[in-house]
Amino acid sequence: MTIQPAKLSDPAVRAFVSAVNAHDRDRFMSLLTDDATMSDDGSDRDLAEWIDREIFSSNGHLDVANESQGGRALVANYRNDTWGEMRTRWAFTVADDGRISRFETGQA
Repeated sequence: MTIQPAKLSDPAVRAFVSAVNAHDRDRFMSLLTDDATMSDDGSDRDLAEWIDREIFSSNGHLDVANESQGGRALVANYRNDTWGEMRTRWAFTVADDGRISRFETGQA
């Protein structure tokens, strides 16, 4: 059973998942602070390069299985054209202005 993006608790995370699933790079980027960072499997990555490769050029999609920490931590089945589907974890740091300043992902 998955949680529909519109039902996710945290507004920033809800918008993040919706933008990923809509393949809307411009909307996605507007959700991040100018100095946003991210990590994948514990290693910091170049944000722009990573999102283009892992999300937008490979048709990334998140099916959220559960959320915790007020909606700022997710377990989701993530799939893209490069890697297929895998169980992943996501954690988000949201700045005072409501935009995401950091997200961390990796295999769950």
